[in-house]
Amino acid sequence: MAIHSLHLETEHLKLETSPLWILSDGKPGHENQSLGLAEAMARIAPCSVHVLRISPADGWISRIRHAVTLAADLPRPRFIIAAGHTTHLPLCWLAKAHHTTSVVLMKPSLPLACFGVCIAPQHDFPGPKKPPNLITTRGALNRVLPGPPDRKGKLILIGGPSKTHGWDTQSLIRHLATITSESGPWLLTDSRRTPSDFLPAAQSALPEVTFHPHTTTPPGWVPSHLADSAEVWVTEDSVSMIYESLTSGARVGLLPCPRLKSTSRVISGLDSLVADGFLTPFDVWQTSRNLPHQPTPLREADRCAKLLLQHLT
Repeated sequence: MAIHSLHLETEHLKLETSPLWILSDGKPGHENQSLGLAEAMARIAPCSVHVLRISPADGWISRIRHAVTLAADLPRPRFIIAAGHTTHLPLCWLAKAHHTTSVVLMKPSLPLACFGVCIAPQHDFPGPKKPPNLITTRGALNRVLPGPPDRKGKLILIGGPSKTHGWDTQSLIRHLATITSESGPWLLTDSRRTPSDFLPAAQSALPEVTFHPHTTTPPGWVPSHLADSAEVWVTEDSVSMIYESLTSGARVGLLPCPRLKSTSRVISGLDSLVADGFLTPFDVWQTSRNLPHQPTPLREADRCAKLLLQHLT
């Protein structure tokens, strides 16, 4: 595994945070969360970022040794950021060895006291009492940026069965037929979890939609089209795409999927977004035919970056 270094340009030069390290397990979802935070910090202050990728398949001793080897010739970091359980022990080791602040994303497998800062979704830490080193967020951090105010695109993001949700292809297509009959044009992409029967059935039933299977889209396709979309509909199971859509500043509708559990941390988080006006469920939209704007911008990576940088002032 190699070290990947990059320099992130900034808008304001009032603070100096350089350098930052990202300890990555190589999983795109985890690494994107870390990069989302690092890029948000870079929009505030100069920031050189070094990505150290270790293998999650190695044992914990090998992971630590690998991380130490990768870090040997790097400048001392101001923060080390990591996501994923297999990064936790190497993260703690590196932070102690280099006398710096560890930042763990998502609820860790070790006690929070082992880390300098933990940034995690608020549904993972219910209750009024929060540890002093905890920053709670609405959903996972991401790299999406708000799009321009004059965008007009319309996008549909389809997930698939998950631990919390089942699937009903025909019901989903009926909902989409109602939505896409209103106006167009519409773009739709699916995901690795989408059942194989969905796209053929949807293509024959939804003439107003242009289909872009995930197997044919290049990296970054979803964020780039979110930036162009004023209206986005996302299946309820697709938590990461829901938060990315909200971060883009689009008006976001929620496509129902059968719930396998009456309550869970994920479902509680979605219900909270609906209650606070960030998401509009299909049945609400069907009555009002109105997909409202978010009450406030949801830019959690930027908010967390500002909180971290307060340690430097």
